[in-house]
Amino acid sequence: MAAQHPPLFTASRLQTATYLLGVCPFSIAFLVFLNSSISFVVTDLIGLEKGEGDAVGSLGFADELLALIACPVWGLLSDKIGVRYVCTIGYTIIALSLVLFVQASNVYPQLLLGRLFFSLGGSAVSTMVTATLPTITGGNLPHQDPPHQRRSNHAWRPSLSSEITITPSRFERSRSREQIPEPAPTSSSSRLAGFVGLFAGCGALISLAVFLPLPAYFEKFEKSGSTPAQAIRQSFYVVASVALLVAIACFFGLRNLPGEEEKHIQSLWQGSQSNEEYPGLRTRTTTNYGEDLLHALKLGFLHPDICLGYIGGLVARASSVAISLFIPLFVNYYYRKLGLCQKTDQDKVPSGGLGDIKKSCPEAYILASILTGVSQLVALLTAPIFGYLSERSRRYNLPLLCAALLGIVGYMTFPLIFNPQLQVPHVNGGEFAIVSSIGISQIGAIVCSLGILSNGVLNIGFSDNHQGSGSESSQEPTDSIQTADENNSHTEHDPLIAKQGKSLASSDLKHLKGCIAGIYSLYGGAGILLLTKLGGLLFDVSSTGAPFYIMATFNAILFLAGIGCIVWRSRKS
Repeated sequence: MAAQHPPLFTASRLQTATYLLGVCPFSIAFLVFLNSSISFVVTDLIGLEKGEGDAVGSLGFADELLALIACPVWGLLSDKIGVRYVCTIGYTIIALSLVLFVQASNVYPQLLLGRLFFSLGGSAVSTMVTATLPTITGGNLPHQDPPHQRRSNHAWRPSLSSEITITPSRFERSRSREQIPEPAPTSSSSRLAGFVGLFAGCGALISLAVFLPLPAYFEKFEKSGSTPAQAIRQSFYVVASVALLVAIACFFGLRNLPGEEEKHIQSLWQGSQSNEEYPGLRTRTTTNYGEDLLHALKLGFLHPDICLGYIGGLVARASSVAISLFIPLFVNYYYRKLGLCQKTDQDKVPSGGLGDIKKSCPEAYILASILTGVSQLVALLTAPIFGYLSERSRRYNLPLLCAALLGIVGYMTFPLIFNPQLQVPHVNGGEFAIVSSIGISQIGAIVCSLGILSNGVLNIGFSDNHQGSGSESSQEPTDSIQTADENNSHTEHDPLIAKQGKSLASSDLKHLKGCIAGIYSLYGGAGILLLTKLGGLLFDVSSTGAPFYIMATFNAILFLAGIGCIVWRSRKS
């Protein structure tokens, strides 16, 4: 009998649409808008004439530093009150911070405080992109689903007698289930992760096509005509209004997510609760959240899926910075070294990133825009493909290994073969092939790490005995329950309900999905800080290709981790 895949979504259409069309794209759109327009705030609104690059870099560093702490905290909070409220709070903070940002009259402390406030909201919504994925694809499943899926449904509870008593009928049912292969419970997570990457990429396009042109519109096309400072303020107000609308959409669109119906904002000040059906069984609201966070961190060293997801998150976030920051910086340096810039001040590499390159060497800016645009376009188009392939190869994670290999080759090759023709901005096909491979590597790391992590969250109590993907999964679905019963031997003095609760709680890690998402974002932020600081330093004092060699090293670590997971599974099976 052929295996049947579970539905792609277990959440409602409204919940899924809110996640894909609201949470995913706008978690990127607002960040891209702020990063792209902050230099104009510093120069046109604040009036800073010198040290623009240092100010922008310091603000970005402070943003990432705070995000390292904030992401795990938001993850913890989402396990307490639910992802719906954290998304709503996050986008509300973004809206308020954008309004306050353009009220600043100096860089320190006002603009710094505004950027830190934005970082709080941005870290909340970026963490919820990861934390919501297991809920959308693996919430409370209907009764017609396979038994190993129904174990995570709070509405279904196994008979106590069937769990501790072997009867002839139960033995026959067990034998019949062994003869019928059933799919792994979370095969849809990888598929959905491809769409998450696609819609996240669309968020960057929304920012580039809609948000960033707003200052020019207000300055040139308004009847009264706005000054540059007024145009910037009006643009931030419009984008803040959009953020507020997204917050409202999350509040109503993410109501009653599967498995989160009992999570409310009141849980922050309410004490522990008892299960209404079984008063002796305490719910997960009694969890020590510090221990949960530590447990989520330890899982990266104990479980292959969680480990691979964390490392993939580090590579994915670092890749985004390498493409958006170091490719333009490298192109600008190369043009100045060859004397291809038609502007003055060619002796100094600007420290402000793409904004300074655009002003001082427009030829390099055009070429950098083409290369990064090609990279992101290819990544956007291949995101659903990686989602599909990742689902088909969940045992060996071959798409992730291929993405890591492309990253190694692409990042090692780019600084070696880059050689623009004298007729700028044209380059030969080699550069386009290399940046395309870098873009594919980036989106592969994003999509595959999200899918692997979500599968690990939903399936951690199931995967030790059930390796494989799709058609490969054909093992006995009751092994997990039987193993739990063997490990928890019953006596006539033991409370049966408490034992049942322990068995159910160990079937997955959905109660820790927020903590795991926070650690995932923590790894990503650490990758960004390491690449920007170490890569930037080595770029100046050692080699201009150093940031790309660091990224090649990151991808090599990811590849080795993937091989290690294959070896671990082979020995386990």
